[in-house]
Amino acid sequence: MYIRNKSFLIASWLNDLANIFYPNLCVACGRLLQRPEKSICIYCRHDLPETGFHQYIDNPVHEKFYGRLPLENASSLYYFHKSSRVQHLIHALKYNGEKQIGIELGKLYGRHLKNAPGFSSVQLIIPVPLHKRKLHYRGYNQSELFSKGLSETMQIPYKPELLKRKVFTDTQTHKSRTERWENVKSVFIAMHSGRYAGKHILLVDDVLTTGATLEACANALLEQCRDIRLSIATIACAG
Repeated sequence: MYIRNKSFLIASWLNDLANIFYPNLCVACGRLLQRPEKSICIYCRHDLPETGFHQYIDNPVHEKFYGRLPLENASSLYYFHKSSRVQHLIHALKYNGEKQIGIELGKLYGRHLKNAPGFSSVQLIIPVPLHKRKLHYRGYNQSELFSKGLSETMQIPYKPELLKRKVFTDTQTHKSRTERWENVKSVFIAMHSGRYAGKHILLVDDVLTTGATLEACANALLEQCRDIRLSIATIACAG
């Protein structure tokens, strides 16, 4: 018992020493994380601007796709504003290698969606794919990490291999809605589509802006997979 306690104290001391030189900071607000916080401090977990859209079938994210896609439901976890803590989270996830953020946010939202109207019947999760060139450059797909977290708490499988991006496209940033649609139309293809006939699929992305990428992915699934039902979830939505 003495040796075990001594080992714990040494490990704790080494961790505190490491924090002096390499502080473990909240990626949203920059506050020093305390044990057992991971990536996001308890204050940000409480104060980040959740939308609550998953509680209602008719919500602003779902309405964005009216007349564009036949969706069961659509929702986002957070509101996204420039220079906000949510933007810091997304930026750290996409560009700074903070992969754990995607998984943690997926776990969080999965607990919300598991019994939510329009989402409780979801049977399969599919992330918006990256082109293999961008995937090689970044090393991971942030939407796939979010899917992994959702899968864990919703207790349903995620299948990133079902949807492929067959054409490399420029970034959507700074493009108009029309330019975004032109940039992504006909670039996605559903794989092994017959295996998923009749299922309720949750299509997942990081940030919803115009919805052009999600619309293109959804159309590929709807055209190539028989009798599926489709819902959408994102980490954040602009506005």
